[in-house]
Amino acid sequence: MDAYGVDDETLADERLAETFLDRCPDDIGMTKIAAPQVYPYQGREPKDWGVSGFVLIAESHISVHTFPERGYLNVDIFSCKDF
Repeated sequence: MDAYGVDDETLADERLAETFLDRCPDDIGMTKIAAPQVYPYQGREPKDWGVSGFVLIAESHISVHTFPERGYLNVDIFSCKDF
């Protein structure tokens, strides 16, 4: 999922990303096999900073990448199981 026009404070919130990654597997009927990992990052371009995180699930993984200054969010739910 690509989302544009998202509030920059929301996108910079590491705790919110971690909470989403922690709850999402249960919400979609998947099996979390490890705690979410969330990290702030700074890219090569000044506007390329934000939060990246992932959670391993038995069915594959879920990841989140944010770009607060661009108002952009990317969420990937990759699974070999339908949901």
